[in-house]
Amino acid sequence: MKSLLIDDEISARDGLRWLLAAHPGYTVVGEAATFHQALKQLARPDYDLVFLDIQLVGGNGFDLVPHVRRDARVIFVTAFDRHALRAFEVNAIDYLLKPVSPERFAASLARLAQGPGAGAPPPPPLTTDDTVLVATDSGDHFVPVVEIAAVFSNANYSDVQLRSGKRFFTRRTMKAWEDLLPATGFLRVHRHTLVNVACVEHHARSGRESLELRVTGVREPVSVSRFSVAEVLGRLGPVRA
Repeated sequence: MKSLLIDDEISARDGLRWLLAAHPGYTVVGEAATFHQALKQLARPDYDLVFLDIQLVGGNGFDLVPHVRRDARVIFVTAFDRHALRAFEVNAIDYLLKPVSPERFAASLARLAQGPGAGAPPPPPLTTDDTVLVATDSGDHFVPVVEIAAVFSNANYSDVQLRSGKRFFTRRTMKAWEDLLPATGFLRVHRHTLVNVACVEHHARSGRESLELRVTGVREPVSVSRFSVAEVLGRLGPVRA
């Protein structure tokens, strides 16, 4: 398996080479220390695996993910703690915290050998300070959680609407969004709708047992199901006359 090493510290790249040397079948075909060097390496057609740091000279490792060859896999190797790692919650085989022990490294390669997603733990809930990866047919987008105004679901797809009015259509279920986004900031107002509480500009009665919300960035009023009215009023407060 041909690997790329992307890390701004030469000692870290040397450490990865040393760790890989204990595993026959893995070779290093390129390395990069800066964001722009990494872009050139990722344009190569001959690699299968990328060991990727998060903080690089000239850019962020997360922004390199869309440039990874389609059939290649990514393992993050970083000194960052869980807060930074949660920004990347799909597609990576694993993440390793520096300093990486030989045992932990071997476990990561074993996970890689088992196939995509094998043994991977579910992503922890994000916080309002995090960034979420939204994969679409037109490319991958890293979106700050606080910029998400509402999420509307349709079967296994979802319509992510931002404060700015921009929209992304992605393959992710409402259950997955509800597990991923912070419960302190987001509220399920309908079977098919999740709303950022901070984006609710106004809420009003639309009938004896229902509510409508005006949400920043969302053109049409958002309906609240009658089963969610009590919880919504508990979070937003009573309807004003």
